[in-house]
Amino acid sequence: MSVISLSEAQQVIDAGLAQADSAGVLLSISVVDPRGDLIAMARMDGALWRTPPLSRGKALASACFGRSSGEMTDNSQAPFMRALMEQLDGNFIPGQGALPIFRDGVLLGAAGGSGGTSLEDEDAVRAGIESAGLSASA
Repeated sequence: MSVISLSEAQQVIDAGLAQADSAGVLLSISVVDPRGDLIAMARMDGALWRTPPLSRGKALASACFGRSSGEMTDNSQAPFMRALMEQLDGNFIPGQGALPIFRDGVLLGAAGGSGGTSLEDEDAVRAGIESAGLSASA
């Protein structure tokens, strides 16, 4: 299994937080591997206490399916999704704000943000992924 490196994850986080800072948004950003295990996470000074686990939960959802966590929002109440949320003790969050991370069509993990609007969260992680020379789509 290919996995995003710690160095790449840190690049995603640093660039994502820089984008959030320039937009005046206080975020946490988490980067996970394809299984959803945490590689790295950072919380901006002043970001709310609840943002780290929310950013990780969105990233976990994105990594599980290799797609934007926002694409799962409409199906979040489907029995399958509810079962996943229950099985993962509420740590699976199918809401906008996370994107998968690919290199050459191979899923390396996902990055999730929390603290702004859902679109601001997603924009920050997209900026981070692109800055690291990776892609949010296969």
